[in-house]
Amino acid sequence: MKLKVVLERSEEGGYTVYVPSLPGCISEGETRAEALANIREAIELYLEPVADDWVESPEAEVAEVDL
Repeated sequence: MKLKVVLERSEEGGYTVYVPSLPGCISEGETRAEALANIREAIELYLEPVADDWVESPEAEVAEVDL
């Protein structure tokens, strides 16, 4: 999967990076490389399913889709 990210230089130094297609997925780093590594981790955590995401209903069906 490929996602576009936006890198912005911070006034205090370093970079802020966010993913427009994933609201609230944001990170930062002292260098461009560090910011990109940090946003990769943030994306993985953002997309990781959590127990609250599961719908427990007798009519529910779980399916997988490829991206």
